[in-house]
Amino acid sequence: MTQVHHIVDAHLKSEVKSFLVSQLRLEDVSPDSIGDDEPLAEGTLGLDSIDFLELTVALEKHYGIKITEAEEAAEVFASINALAGRIARHREHSARDAG
Repeated sequence: MTQVHHIVDAHLKSEVKSFLVSQLRLEDVSPDSIGDDEPLAEGTLGLDSIDFLELTVALEKHYGIKITEAEEAAEVFASINALAGRIARHREHSARDAG
């Protein structure tokens, strides 16, 4: 992984953390306090099915990502790393399709 990709990844992870806190109105949570590998469902955030439903809709609106299968959702929402990775792959795929 190049230095440029590392910076983009760190920026995207930070963006995703802020997006999550904002979308779910997590008033007592700082984006910086969320670990990259922390489980979103079972970690300190303790997100529930309603939270994931809200995130699914928000991700589609904001990032154009559609999550339709429960198994896919479990993978995508496993952690910030997994979610940021899904967004990055979607962006790469969209850029290839546009070019």
